[in-house]
Amino acid sequence: MSTAVRPARPSAKRESKSVASVESFDQIVDDYQRRLYGFALRMTGNREDAEEIVQDAFVRAYRALGKMPAEQRHELRLQPWLYTITLNVTRNRLRSKRPASVALDALADPDALLRNTEERRPQRPETIVEQNADVALVERALLQLPMHLRAAATLRFIEGRSHPEIAEILHQPIGTVKSHVHRAVRILRRILGPQVGRFTPQGAPTHAMS
Repeated sequence: MSTAVRPARPSAKRESKSVASVESFDQIVDDYQRRLYGFALRMTGNREDAEEIVQDAFVRAYRALGKMPAEQRHELRLQPWLYTITLNVTRNRLRSKRPASVALDALADPDALLRNTEERRPQRPETIVEQNADVALVERALLQLPMHLRAAATLRFIEGRSHPEIAEILHQPIGTVKSHVHRAVRILRRILGPQVGRFTPQGAPTHAMS
């Protein structure tokens, strides 16, 4: 599955006016394939897994749309729905695999995460990093989190989603989402410590990790 030519994110105008259908499914794939692939890659750390997850997610979405009444399709919020499907496929795939270390073939250098941090006191990793190298370190650290914390933190800090958006994708109360994000930050503080600087989540303004 090639992702190089896919648009990074559909426009707000297209998202707000389009009605999902099997007839428009090619356009849906064009609009969302790259972004869902990036999400799956950050959740798994493995290119092959991410590609297969997205392919499976689109198959499930296509079949679901084919069975969905027109009224429901008109009310469907397509983007969070697709993220939910992708996350469910990711969870199922990771459950079926042995809990060995994931193949981090697309992220930072394997030894970079904890380099020069073991004897240094952690400092404010909730401040978001700006440089690509630091983003890669955060992505590697996210892979060490439990699935429920990884999903919330990835959507918040890498995807740049708001708490209400994450709550919709995860089908959780906003309070639960905020709690999971907070717990993820505490763990990331221990993992990353002073290596964490600042970063800007894709598609979102710079903000504090909170």
